[in-house]
Amino acid sequence: MNLKDALKGRRSIRRYSDCPVERDLVASLLEAAETAPSAGNLRAREYFVATSPDLKAALSVAAYSQDHIAIAPVVVVVCADSVRSGRRYGDRGQVYSIQDAAAATTCLLLAAHDLGLGGCWTGAFDETIARDILALPDRLVPTAMVSIGWPDERPAPSPGRDMTEVVHWIEG
Repeated sequence: MNLKDALKGRRSIRRYSDCPVERDLVASLLEAAETAPSAGNLRAREYFVATSPDLKAALSVAAYSQDHIAIAPVVVVVCADSVRSGRRYGDRGQVYSIQDAAAATTCLLLAAHDLGLGGCWTGAFDETIARDILALPDRLVPTAMVSIGWPDERPAPSPGRDMTEVVHWIEG
């Protein structure tokens, strides 16, 4: 799949078939995530992969009972490592680590789409509950829960935007 097709064709998938997602496929998605840009090449992000039904159910509760978190074969929680970035960039390091995690999440979703998998980036969750469920160290901030599985739906494309309303050229 070429990049433009991947960008245009990817959708948020919230319904998945019962087919499992092999561990090696998930590993390849995480390798793709690690190709994302990173401030200072620090790669200030970590990934927690949940496949246990009990763990996914608990994460679903943290995500305000969003069902796709519980039913997906795999959930990846992407975390920013603000301490890692902070050592080099001070207070600004927290922003950079969140950007690093977001870029990695985007690459993960595009790689999933390329393999025929579906995924959904979920940012609406209670950070404290998610942190407790995963027993995260203080240095990590959960930034996204990504449900992954074989799609059992085909959402319509989102309506396009008028680019003249959102792009501002500053010339001079």
